[in-house]
Amino acid sequence: MKIKDHFLSQEIFEIKETETKGVFKTSPIPSNISKYYESEDYISHHQDSGSLKEKLYKFLQSFNLQYKKTILLDRIKKGSRVLDYGCGAGQFVKFIENDFETFGFEPNSDALKAVHNKITKATILDSINSIEDQSLDAITLWHVFEHVENQDEMLEIFNKKLKEKGLLIIAVPNPTSYDAKHYKEFWAAYDVPRHIYHFSKNGMENLISKKLNWKLRKIKPLVLDSYYISMLSEKYKKSPLFWLKAVIHGTISNIKALFSNEFSSLIYIIEKR
Repeated sequence: MKIKDHFLSQEIFEIKETETKGVFKTSPIPSNISKYYESEDYISHHQDSGSLKEKLYKFLQSFNLQYKKTILLDRIKKGSRVLDYGCGAGQFVKFIENDFETFGFEPNSDALKAVHNKITKATILDSINSIEDQSLDAITLWHVFEHVENQDEMLEIFNKKLKEKGLLIIAVPNPTSYDAKHYKEFWAAYDVPRHIYHFSKNGMENLISKKLNWKLRKIKPLVLDSYYISMLSEKYKKSPLFWLKAVIHGTISNIKALFSNEFSSLIYIIEKR
């Protein structure tokens, strides 16, 4: 499938299935990939603008943050050691820093400045290698794993840093959701070339099953993602009344997913063996 970078460059990329069935990769990956993140509108990194769109995003984000924290609190005790890998502008790190011994890592220098302005207790790492081996209770990657090209290497590093039965929590978009099928090449969560990999539910299950040192324990939805992704997709299509259409198709996606479990984004809760 050929996909345009609707967000920034307008260049065309191709998505091809890898040797792991259900896992797809963007091709080609630009050598200067950092340039494709250089926009004030990139939601993971930008500063508060005060716009209506930004206020609505922050309002919905508060629900998502509580939901993510609850996933941790249901599985590990307060005071446990948690690393948010690829912590963006630091919203989740800030949200959980009073409940856990919290660490954050973010390679983007602009986002890193925002993190330092937010946190009061969490530790921001220059390198994940500065964390002791077998010292973490959980590592979270909220819409980060799809950006990571050296995934096999990083899974080995995460395994080394986690305690026995520690948790790796990965949230990624789902290209077999209703909204992905509806919007096709306009589906905003393809986000090429920034999203290097794309995982169907079966694809992630296949990837994890190949790893002898991981066990997939549970899959949970990120219900609100369908609305935000649908809104961006409608904007890419230059649709009139894009807000209304996003609400309609986001709702349809979630209703269909109640029966198929193919939500717009999925959270994979993985345990170290």
